[in-house]
Amino acid sequence: MRKLTLLFVILLSVSFFGCSEDGTVQVRKNYKKIPAISENGAINMVVEIPAGTNHKYEYDYEDKAFEVEEVNGEKRVVNFLPYPGNYGFIPSTLMDEERGGDGDALDILLIAETLETGSVAEVIPIGALLLEDNEELDTKIIAVPLDTLQSVIDARSFQVFLIEYDAAKRIIEEWFTHYKGDRQVKLIGWKDENYAWREVEKWIIDKE
Repeated sequence: MRKLTLLFVILLSVSFFGCSEDGTVQVRKNYKKIPAISENGAINMVVEIPAGTNHKYEYDYEDKAFEVEEVNGEKRVVNFLPYPGNYGFIPSTLMDEERGGDGDALDILLIAETLETGSVAEVIPIGALLLEDNEELDTKIIAVPLDTLQSVIDARSFQVFLIEYDAAKRIIEEWFTHYKGDRQVKLIGWKDENYAWREVEKWIIDKE
């Protein structure tokens, strides 16, 4: 059954995504219509950057494509260890600048095996990593898959993550505070899953 499910996911990915020669991943899925909270009461996440890669993809709503971020006309590749998890955003959220946000959707890191760019995953938050980037607050929601069969760590709360997977926690915070090299990122601290849920609810776009 799991093999059939995997085959279905692969076929679905092929039907929705296509990669051009410049690395751009074209999609036909409208991520604006995906709610932040799933029907199962979990959080929906859109994967931009698969775990284990150094290429920094970002989703462009106008072009409906995942494009490699460019800096000074050159495609950005993280000059550090690859991403320690699947990185992306929570759809239907917007950290608007009028309320102290950065103008983008809420960032999220999923601790799981590698998922393709453009994948949508149901996840549950186990904590939040608070950073200071360029003198601005930068919050990263840390999550695990809703489906325990897809989990790589047995943690469903921040307390368990802190006690049983302290090394993984330290790897994540070390990665985020060093991957930009000369651009200094400071660690503010960690918050639990309750704080993470409040952050998601705080930035959900009011569609009414």
